[in-house]
Amino acid sequence: MTAESPELPLAAAFPDADREQWQRLVEGVLRKSGVTEAAGTAAEDALATELQDGIRIRPLYTAEDHTAALGHPGFPPFVRAGRPEGTTVSGWDVRQRHEHTDPQRANESVLADLENGVTSLWLTVGDGGVPVTGLAEALKGVYLDLATVVLDAGADFATAAEELLRLYAASGVPAGEVAGNLGADPLGLVARTGDDGGLRTHLDAAARLAVRCAAEAPGLRTLAVDALPYHEAGASAAEELGASLATGVAYLRELTAAGLDVDAAAAQLEFRYAATADQFLTIAKLRAARRLWARVAEVCGVSSSAAAQRQHAVTSTVMMTRRDPWVNMLRTTVAGLSAGVGGADAVTVLPFDAALGLPDAFARRIARNTQSVLLEESHLSKVIDPAGGSWYVEQLTDELARAGWAWFQEIEGAGGQAAALRSGLIRERLAATWQCRSQDLARRREPITGVSEFPHLAEPAVHRDPAPAPVGGGLPRVRRDDAYETLRSRSDAHLAATGDRPKVFLAALGPVATHTARVAFAANLFQAGGIETVQEPASVDAESVAEAFTRSGARIACLCAGDTVYGEQAAAVAAALRSAGALRVHLAGKPGERREEYVQAGVDSFVFAGCDAVEVLSSALDVMEVA
Repeated sequence: MTAESPELPLAAAFPDADREQWQRLVEGVLRKSGVTEAAGTAAEDALATELQDGIRIRPLYTAEDHTAALGHPGFPPFVRAGRPEGTTVSGWDVRQRHEHTDPQRANESVLADLENGVTSLWLTVGDGGVPVTGLAEALKGVYLDLATVVLDAGADFATAAEELLRLYAASGVPAGEVAGNLGADPLGLVARTGDDGGLRTHLDAAARLAVRCAAEAPGLRTLAVDALPYHEAGASAAEELGASLATGVAYLRELTAAGLDVDAAAAQLEFRYAATADQFLTIAKLRAARRLWARVAEVCGVSSSAAAQRQHAVTSTVMMTRRDPWVNMLRTTVAGLSAGVGGADAVTVLPFDAALGLPDAFARRIARNTQSVLLEESHLSKVIDPAGGSWYVEQLTDELARAGWAWFQEIEGAGGQAAALRSGLIRERLAATWQCRSQDLARRREPITGVSEFPHLAEPAVHRDPAPAPVGGGLPRVRRDDAYETLRSRSDAHLAATGDRPKVFLAALGPVATHTARVAFAANLFQAGGIETVQEPASVDAESVAEAFTRSGARIACLCAGDTVYGEQAAAVAAALRSAGALRVHLAGKPGERREEYVQAGVDSFVFAGCDAVEVLSSALDVMEVA
């Protein structure tokens, strides 16, 4: 370093590397993996990953990947943060959800949460939650000037809002200090129920509440622009963004028509998005959402001081599993981290057992502490936009924003959110998206730990008190584990009826070193469908394999060996197994040129990485007459 050159390159002792060098190194690795025709940019293409919405993730991003201007935190387009200080002053709002229908039990969990780190409450009220008349008891002992309350009252939002406003007045909280959200979401209610007969009435009631709040309690928002109904129906990230934009625009129109100026109307909205265990996609989605809403606000004439999107991120219910629910702790931790890093103003981490019913005290504690660790120990809120500047994150944010905007324009072109719901446009689009994703789940290209990968059949079931049934009739609610849950439930019913689970015999052939990998693969596959695996030491001839199969009590079998051993023994062993009464014989691996030979010998199915596991398992249960 000299006076003429004050910069000190951190890698000055190493020669500069360029993209071509990196590509050549990748080519060498690909050749070892059997990919021979991948040179230059083709080497990068071979490692690219296809996401939904036509987005393609490349293995390398550099400064050459130009994206739109980011601006500064707290200023349009708000990509980096909705406020100049981000969440660095007091962290994000730790918002816990409560669904008890019993006001007393709801109050117990509310007070426990507030005493142990939660800063705001998200209460289900009315149908599926605390009765409106029980709201006072549910909030008994809560300091309403300190704890923010957010309502989720569905069709009962108007009466629930009146009751909450009465409680605020009775507690003596000055109107100017009231904060939270009354939870009106008429279009979200249509998405949930499929009934738009009362839409006009609900929109008018929401507008009247918004006018009242803007005049009397400007810190209290009236409307929730909830994208969860779309996410929970299988929407992609961009579809979630587009639907939320269309809903937000519809509400702006209603509120300005009711007499609010556009700044006051924008201040009445809070947007709610799902946070998943795909951390970079979640981070990019929240950043893209702020950018897109900033553009809507600009076009609508909203001033920059009122144009920032207020965001509430909720860990995804779609990703939560009913089997091995303990793994949900890991999923919600990553999702909560992603929401915080993405700049959400409020974050809800759902308890790990939420898919099983009403969470118990331990699960609620883990959910609270997850956020406490992220905030107080990991200090995630102390940095504004910690993912910003990553060429990958910036490019993904840009691509998501463009895809979300295109879907938003399509909805608007169809007449707006209400018309798109009414016509079935949204339902059909989301169904097509979920169908494609379901194929990836069935083929285990999107693995689910504890369900489609590494299942544990002997794990004791986790039981919880049943949760209130959610409102339905509109868009469906999906979960990633749906297909596998159906298979496992069939196995459970068979166990209850007969005392045993359905079994598959794993015929391990040849030396241990050559069959271990395929034995592990087959065991993982069949157990994902609730089919217990039975294996004896590797056999040396077809007759001994058939005898072992008979002893096992299994009704189907799967050959597991290396390709060379298959060539020597597979046909004879398959024929022996069929003679011994095997209803179906599988072979682990791709058969290559010997398919016809194996099929003629008695092999019914070939199972391999990327096969349709759900179809294989469902068919196997059918053959074994597992109802």
